[in-house]
Amino acid sequence: MPLMTILEQKAIYDLLLVLDLAGTFVFAISGAMQGVRRNLDIFGILVLSFAASSAGGITRDLLIGAVPPAAISDWRYLAVALAAGVLVFFCYSLVARLGPAILIFDAAGLALFAVAGTQKALAYGLNPLMAALLGMLTGIGGGIARDLLVARIPVVLQSDLYALAALAGAVLVVVGNALDWPIVPTAVAGAVVCFGLRLMAIRRGWNLPVARPMQSGDEKTERE
Repeated sequence: MPLMTILEQKAIYDLLLVLDLAGTFVFAISGAMQGVRRNLDIFGILVLSFAASSAGGITRDLLIGAVPPAAISDWRYLAVALAAGVLVFFCYSLVARLGPAILIFDAAGLALFAVAGTQKALAYGLNPLMAALLGMLTGIGGGIARDLLVARIPVVLQSDLYALAALAGAVLVVVGNALDWPIVPTAVAGAVVCFGLRLMAIRRGWNLPVARPMQSGDEKTERE
């Protein structure tokens, strides 16, 4: 096998690992902070940290046939998730003072996982459209698991362009791959687009159209 091909494959593997672990950490932070706000004990916080940080990656790996999923076969994923949970449990006030922490960490995790999921799907030979969709699923999976465990309607189903931001970052990665752009700059650009769009949507209140239930008068008209 040519030397350049070996180096490219190693670069892709290293990039995916870094993005996965970084996404695991920031999503675990967001999960743990939600656990603290819901008054969970330390075990509950650690469970929420792992679920929030790993659900998207596990789903991605199962769908592309990368089994067993990295999140349960590589001890580093569990270690990073638990470390984030312990950090938040003991230093919640310090982390919270960094700003609107949950939203920022959630946006960062969304961006990193969307990019990593897309890159890994492309590396496993998926077509560009499905790779972008799988990247989006990787990004939103952890947030959905986190919200369901605390009995909250998942943010992705409600507002602030959550899934759309992940899809935008994933599409940029797919376009960069199709145009043979360098791997690392493309991944960074995709993450920045996703992160920026998500934060702008939160700040400016951007939302997709929302279905409105019929009022009582509308229901009467409908029956007539």
